[in-house]
Amino acid sequence: MTSRSLTSLGAFVLLALCGLCSFARAETVEEFYRGKQVRLVLGHDVGGDYDLGGRLLGRYLGRYIPGAPTIVVQNMPGANSLVATNFLFNVAPKDGTVIGSFSRNIPGDAVRGLRNLNADPKRFGWIGATSRPGRICIARSDSGVSSVTDLLSKELIVGGTGTGGVQSFVPNVVNKVLNTRFKVVEGYKGYADLIVAMERGEISGVCHVTDILMSSQGDAIRAGKYRILFNTEETPNADMPEVDSIFKYVANERHKQVLRLLFNSSEFGRPYAVPPDVPEDRLAALRAAFDATVKDPEFLEEAKRLKLDVTPSAGKDLQKAVEQLNAIPKDVIEAANEILPPQR
Repeated sequence: MTSRSLTSLGAFVLLALCGLCSFARAETVEEFYRGKQVRLVLGHDVGGDYDLGGRLLGRYLGRYIPGAPTIVVQNMPGANSLVATNFLFNVAPKDGTVIGSFSRNIPGDAVRGLRNLNADPKRFGWIGATSRPGRICIARSDSGVSSVTDLLSKELIVGGTGTGGVQSFVPNVVNKVLNTRFKVVEGYKGYADLIVAMERGEISGVCHVTDILMSSQGDAIRAGKYRILFNTEETPNADMPEVDSIFKYVANERHKQVLRLLFNSSEFGRPYAVPPDVPEDRLAALRAAFDATVKDPEFLEEAKRLKLDVTPSAGKDLQKAVEQLNAIPKDVIEAANEILPPQR
């Protein structure tokens, strides 16, 4: 073959390769997703709120992703969702065909140096979150404690289910930051046992997730049997603006930073993210699909039947929240870890 022929052949091959490259670059999001399956990996067991919320999202999300892919839900429990988190970061394809949901505590745990967490939340592509799982503490009206101010001088006996549970860690954290006088009695099996103990007078109060407390004890609270002492969110709760935030009683900015770090999980709700390095156009499409899904009337009606809070947070807001967590000074992180060492 002559040199001219070789040159012509080389030019033809180069043009063909360039054509393939151009085709790959020109593939739209719709073309990519059409006919594909998207795995929605849930880092929790079947039956809990993460599972119910994830399966509900999966039934609707595909409608709004360009190309209408099929959403397939896969539970991947283990170590309170560490298994799923590490899988999403290190193993899952980085092309937008896998979405993960894991514990709302993961972003804060990463900042605090949780062992066995092999993921950097700053690098996830955050799609959005549902739910705003606030926390409140309540007391019996005959306890003599009706406010945070009372707690500074009067003891309030509350029940706990273990140091990692919300019922225990909220009063313990507030005691150490504000010198309140919660006395936590451990050993209760769960929330139902705590309510029975409070009704019997064994304990005088309990701290728990706002929605659960209000759904089960709302009538008793409205009747004056129990009083809400405070919530743990810095942003006021629109449904109960009369309830004080614990941040109202914290004058020291460093102490506020400690509380923000320890109580940050509320703003992450039930989060959804994709692995690092997913193409920007696909991430943008998934974010837009999520935003549309959480406004879908059928989706909202089904969530209501399931008694699921779907108060949404946008992906960009979650990204910003992660960045703010990572800007917390090292001495504040150390102080937070002294108060509440990472549990897992």
